[in-house]
Amino acid sequence: MHVSPMIAAALGRIEQRASDVERAFTPGAQPSFDDAGRAEGSFPTLNPLSVAPPDHAYFVERSGTGERRYTRDGTFAFRNGMLCAADGHAILGYSSERGLADIRLDPVDAALGRARDARIESNGSVEYERTVVDPRSGMPEAQRVVAGRIALARFVAGTRLNEDASGALAAPPGAEPHVGVPGDGNFASVAPMRRESSGIEIDESLDRLRIAYRDFDAMQAVYQAQYGAAKSAMDLVR
Repeated sequence: MHVSPMIAAALGRIEQRASDVERAFTPGAQPSFDDAGRAEGSFPTLNPLSVAPPDHAYFVERSGTGERRYTRDGTFAFRNGMLCAADGHAILGYSSERGLADIRLDPVDAALGRARDARIESNGSVEYERTVVDPRSGMPEAQRVVAGRIALARFVAGTRLNEDASGALAAPPGAEPHVGVPGDGNFASVAPMRRESSGIEIDESLDRLRIAYRDFDAMQAVYQAQYGAAKSAMDLVR
């Protein structure tokens, strides 16, 4: 069935407006249209593994297929000893032993379940506490362990990341980010125990979605009227 370009464009606008509504509570989400946007910000959370990124910076993820992805959602958690984003992707960072890689608990600490009170500091340091027994005194003592330091990425101004099938952000072809760590002189610090807000205004995006549906209905009515008139004319000719 033939669909006019105007009808197809109207359906595309509805799809984009609906996407804005769906992502209105996704941290760091940006609207398809500027008229549904709002100023970015963050709000406090009780999660010590939650951090808000600096302006124009992204956390670096590794997808399940090993591809590099990016997010501004700093709601992290340890899963099977590995620091992960809310979407389940591994969060990448640096440790004293290796370059950019997954951030993991010490495997012995993870296996024995002695890693606790994990948190992320403003410089991106991922730390936790473990209790060990002093071999000389036989008394337990607490040690603070640094699992790694989360990485940040920044793209050239104007770069628009593409959302993949999982909802994660992928760099467009040829776009290589600058990668560093919070507070290194190139990136500002992260904000501990805060969560990035969405850049999409829910009320405005809902209003725009309703307008998109209204415009589509009006356009559809016009085409139906035109089709009906054309059909009546053909019937008269016959």
